[in-house]
Amino acid sequence: MNEDVSLNKFVGANRNLWDQLAELHATSVFYDVPAFKKGKTALKQVELEELGDVSGKDLLHLQCHFGLDTLSWARLGARVTGVDFSSKAISLAQSLAGEIGVDAQFIQSDVLALEGRFPQSFDVVFTSYGVLCWLSDLKKWAQIIAESLRPGGTFYMVEFHPLARMLDDDGNHLSGAAYFHGKEPVKYEEEGSYADPQAAMQSISYEWPHSLGELVSALTGAGLQIEFLHEFPFSAYHCFPYLADGGDPERYYLKPEAGIMGGQPHQMPLMYSIKAYKR
Repeated sequence: MNEDVSLNKFVGANRNLWDQLAELHATSVFYDVPAFKKGKTALKQVELEELGDVSGKDLLHLQCHFGLDTLSWARLGARVTGVDFSSKAISLAQSLAGEIGVDAQFIQSDVLALEGRFPQSFDVVFTSYGVLCWLSDLKKWAQIIAESLRPGGTFYMVEFHPLARMLDDDGNHLSGAAYFHGKEPVKYEEEGSYADPQAAMQSISYEWPHSLGELVSALTGAGLQIEFLHEFPFSAYHCFPYLADGGDPERYYLKPEAGIMGGQPHQMPLMYSIKAYKR
C-alpha cells in the first residue's frame, strides 16, 4: 500500500474515533464541563507555573480537543487559537466559547497540515497530555511549531512519559509496548475511554510511540532552543491503572505495591515537560 494512502487510513480512523470521543467527553464527569462553565480552570498547576503569565499574548494550542484548556488560557488573558483534527471537537469548542462569552478562534485541521496556514505568528505554542502518540512525524511537527512562533516566542508542552505506557496494569512488569518509533503505528483495541472506562464503545486507534531523544532532536533540529526538560515521578491525572492517590488531586504516583520499582513509587518518571524558545 502507498505510504501516503496508508497514513491517511490511520489518521482517518483516529479522527473518526476522536469525533466519537469529543461528544462522549463533553458530558463526562472527567472533564466536568458544568464546573468549567462556572469558572473552574481546566489547566493543571504544572503548566500554569511553568508557562507563566500569558496575558496579552497570542497563544496557539495544538491538539486542543474540545477547547477547555484553550479557553482556560483565554480566561487568563491570552488571545487564543485552538487546532484539532476532529470536526466534532472543534464544533463543541466553538459552541462552548460562545456560551461562556470568551473570544477564541478554533480551526479544524491535522496539526501536520498546518504549514503556511497562519498569516500571523504566535508568542506561545502550547500542547499537553496524550498528544504526541497521534503524530506520525515529529520532525514536521517541530518545524510547524518553529514556523508558527515569533522570534523569542515560547513553545511549552507537558506530556505523559513514554515509560508510563510501557507498564502493565499492575505496574509490576513491562507491558511490551514500544518505546521507539517503528515503521507502522501500533494498533490498540480498547473498551470505553480514559474519561469514561464504562462507556459502551469499542475504540480502535493507531498510535506512534516517540522517545525523549526523538522529541528533543526534532525540536532542536527545527531551531528551537530548549530551556528545560523536566521529568516528574507523578501524573497530573489518574489515568493509568497502576497509579495511587498521593494526597494531592494533581499528583498520582506509582502504587507502593507495584514491584517494578522495588517498592519505591516516587522513582518512576510518569510525566515530563519541555520549554523552548525560538531564536
